[in-house]
Amino acid sequence: MLLQTAFPYWSITFSIALGCALLLGIGKSGIKGLAVIIVTGLALVYGARESTGILMPLLICGDILAVIYYKRHVKWIYLQKLLPWMVVGVLVGVVIGKDLPEDLFKSGMAVIILISVIMMYYWERNKERKVPTHWSFATLMGMMAGFTTMVGNLAGAFSNIYFLAIKLPKNEFIGTAAWLFFIINLFKVPFHIWSWGTINWESFQISLSLIPAVLIGFGFGVFLVKKINNDKYRQLILFLTGLGGLAILFQ
Repeated sequence: MLLQTAFPYWSITFSIALGCALLLGIGKSGIKGLAVIIVTGLALVYGARESTGILMPLLICGDILAVIYYKRHVKWIYLQKLLPWMVVGVLVGVVIGKDLPEDLFKSGMAVIILISVIMMYYWERNKERKVPTHWSFATLMGMMAGFTTMVGNLAGAFSNIYFLAIKLPKNEFIGTAAWLFFIINLFKVPFHIWSWGTINWESFQISLSLIPAVLIGFGFGVFLVKKINNDKYRQLILFLTGLGGLAILFQ
């Protein structure tokens, strides 16, 4: 099994994987910006390509929990603006993702994330300044999110930037993002099964063993989100997104 061959010490690898699944649950509850840690940890245990297939069922499990819990807070208008371009980005990722040099992908994405975070920080400091409302902003963020979610399950940074830029309140941010990623992750599954071959019975068994940690993480994350007010939440997401960009750049 992948679980036994990825690392010589089964208990250590499984502990790392459980920790990543726990963080995933916390992230899906609304504490955004943890994706880099999760993706890096699972890649360390199972390998970069194989881990993407193991991660998919965990993401969908977290998406289902988030959709159910935050179902009253979704803003469909923003979903409609972002989702079509994410689909385009996923399709581009399917075609060229296999041959894209990993170092180029990481460095390029990190630079874009960091520039975007700096822009967001500027907007946050200048409350009177208008946020981007032109259709091209949703197009760019959507395509980048779709491409990065297919290649590395790292779309969160770009969707975070978009939802922060349009100033969605905390619960609407979480609820809209929940539906967005639930739909897009389901859309990605066939490509992982039949195009990339990263989801199979062996990988699915590993995913099933990690789902309890996702459930626990989600419950804990909901508790944390309730303790954070809207302004502090925006600052936290901005900080974690920027930290994630730096982690990609230097990992």
